[in-house]
Formats: sequence, structure tokens, C-alpha cells
Amino acid sequence: MSFSDKARNRDQAIEIRSGGARLYPELLSRAEQENLRDVIRRQIEKAPLFNPVMPRTGKPFSVRMTNLGRTGWVSDKSGYRYQSLHPVTGQRWPDIPEVLLELWAIVAPEANQQPDACLVNYYSDSAKMGLHRDEDENDLTQPVVSVSLGDEALFRLGGPDRKDKTESFRLRSGDVLVLTGRD
Repeated sequence: MSFSDKARNRDQAIEIRSGGARLYPELLSRAEQENLRDVIRRQIEKAPLFNPVMPRTGKPFSVRMTNLGRTGWVSDKSGYRYQSLHPVTGQRWPDIPEVLLELWAIVAPEANQQPDACLVNYYSDSAKMGLHRDEDENDLTQPVVSVSLGDEALFRLGGPDRKDKTESFRLRSGDVLVLTGRD
């Protein structure tokens, strides 16, 4: 059974937060994960991983990243933003692969448009990502779809207010998490 068959069956999804997030555990088979990994590696050849830095301080992130699509998320000393060119190569970001657009359409049917950007984060053994809010997007009504490939990691999900209770859960290779921002 392919991810498209499994994802269309809504019973595969686990609600993490009432209407705000849903997890599709092990949605991608091993073969689908390996295919997606290879597709992304080919795109990384066109838009190499780079090390973003924190605004103002210039402290490097522990995660390396790149983007796919019409626009890409970057961070440097001047701030966080979306831009159409890779910050190191100066080239346009490569297209979002069809397999990811297909996955997006299946797991995020509430989206009223295709994604403009696909952020690819690469976490080494020592990399971490702190609790943060994705709020640089022009349209906060569109879902964020996260595909996990590789090692298991602890994911912490908060609410719209920084004081909201957080929930932690494990993401494993092949899991797909959809964040809708609704509570």
C-alpha cells in the first residue's frame, strides 16, 4: 500500500491537538522514504545545504538547511524572511519535487493552494531545533507539512501563546506531521 492509499484513509491520522495537528505515523514505506531521500539529494546538489545564523547575534544554527520551490526561508544577521534566491549560490531554488506536491495534496486537503516553499532541514547527531513559531508566512491559514526521514527525534508542539502547554512526542522515519494552526 502506497502513502497515497494510506493517507487517504483518515483513520491513519492521529490528532495531536484538537484540530491543530495530525500525525500520520509510518506513512511512507521504507522504499518511499529511500526514493524521497534520493530525490531530495538530487535537489540539494542544485541548492546546497547552508548554515543559517541567528538574527542580530550571528550565532549559527546547529541545523543545516536548504529550500525548494518559488521561495525559501532564510535567517541571517538581518532577520528571518523568505527570498527567491539561495543565500550562498545566488541561484533560484529548485522546484518542489512532484512526489512532495502529491503528498501535500493528500495529507493537507484543507489547503487552498500548492506550497510556495519547502524547507529541507538536515539534523546531524548534535543538531537541535528549539521551540519556535512559524509566523513568517504570508498566509498563516495554510498548513505546514513535515516529513521525517532518518533518525527518530523528539518533537515538541506548543500553542499559539508562548504560555500554552506543550506536548512532546517522537517522530520516526516515514512519519508525516500536518500542522494546521487551528486549536
